[in-house]
Amino acid sequence: MAEADTPEPVSISPLLKRLAYPATAEIQVSAEEIAAAFALIFENRLSVIQTAALLTLLHSTGKDRDSKVIALCSHRMREAASTVDRAQLRAAVKSRGRSEGRYHGGLCDIVGTGGDSHSTFNVSTTSSIIASALLMVAKHGNRSQTSFSGSADVLNCVVPVPPKISAVKASDIARVYEKTNYLFLFAPNFHQGMKYADSVRRGLGIRTIFNLMGPLANPVDWALEARVVGVAYQSLGPVFIEALRLGGSRKALVVCGEEDMDEISCAGPTNCWRLAEDPESTSAAHADEDDDDDDDEDDYFKKKPLAKFDTFQLHPSDFGFPTHPIEEVYTKKMPKENAAKLMSILRNELSPDEPLMHFVLINTAALLVTSGVCESDTSNMGPGDDGKVITERGPGGGRWKEGVRRARWAIENGQSLKVFEQFIEATNNL
Repeated sequence: MAEADTPEPVSISPLLKRLAYPATAEIQVSAEEIAAAFALIFENRLSVIQTAALLTLLHSTGKDRDSKVIALCSHRMREAASTVDRAQLRAAVKSRGRSEGRYHGGLCDIVGTGGDSHSTFNVSTTSSIIASALLMVAKHGNRSQTSFSGSADVLNCVVPVPPKISAVKASDIARVYEKTNYLFLFAPNFHQGMKYADSVRRGLGIRTIFNLMGPLANPVDWALEARVVGVAYQSLGPVFIEALRLGGSRKALVVCGEEDMDEISCAGPTNCWRLAEDPESTSAAHADEDDDDDDDEDDYFKKKPLAKFDTFQLHPSDFGFPTHPIEEVYTKKMPKENAAKLMSILRNELSPDEPLMHFVLINTAALLVTSGVCESDTSNMGPGDDGKVITERGPGGGRWKEGVRRARWAIENGQSLKVFEQFIEATNNL
């Protein structure tokens, strides 16, 4: 960028002083002020020094773990992202999405905050692909930040031909969905303003609010019907579910394994915080969506919360599985090896009793249950489906075993592999 085109810098010294000396500040710092400062980062209007100071002070004061701060900063991040044509995306999803049970055919995502230090297999990425046999999936992800192998790293190592995730821009989304149920949204392609914070984040060497904003920064957040979010610490569970509620989410499951893992654990209990769609308001909510193609995100917190909140615990036995030590699903391996394992799962080459398969099925089932597709009392998924719906309900009233049944079908009948291959072909033809 030419010097004449460089945006005029803005100073946030007054805000920084109030964050640094809260006891003597006459005016308390609001979430709106913090979010406004973040908007300056994405516009390259905040100096490196003040960006570093803001991130550090938010961490030291605990403001970076405030639900409203996370929700509003994520909102600003999405505002600065590449613009997706809403009408085109709605049309593409409506033409391809298949309603079933309480699933309305909308987009779904499964993602984790990372940073849990467990270095497990890329279960969220694998689960997102498996679930795409039954759901429309918009998986948001990036290269590794805190683990050996990030979601983008793994996909780039798929052989013989990997999906061309770096080719998918905002203008391509509807075109990809014309060919497949699956889409991977590579974060750098959409959040280009993040490059102004990258050097600061690397230089600080501490976890910042950006680590928490990622799972809430899906560029098509407004179109997500359901999502599962894994958090790395128990204390983040209530924070994240509240941030999702403030943003108008109606179907969301936030999970944290009891060993502080950002997935549903295969080793024991997992704590869950859930927003479940209120059936009484469902029809009205979706009527409003259809009438409002140009939904204004300035009304971010004016949406009525159309969801019920509850908490519960899940255990592998709720899915019909025994427990497995976490060490049995560790990989601590490079992306190439994890990509090979991912493809083995999609090709149904792993033993159905292998711990890693149970781990993946548990997490896939959670997304299927959260979407509402498992609420159908009939089943006609396709060849190989015996139609025998498992109506047994577990914690939170979820049909977790039915989620496993559907996930197994998607793998064993090659449907997930088919959808993923369609994604690979579509992206390589862009």
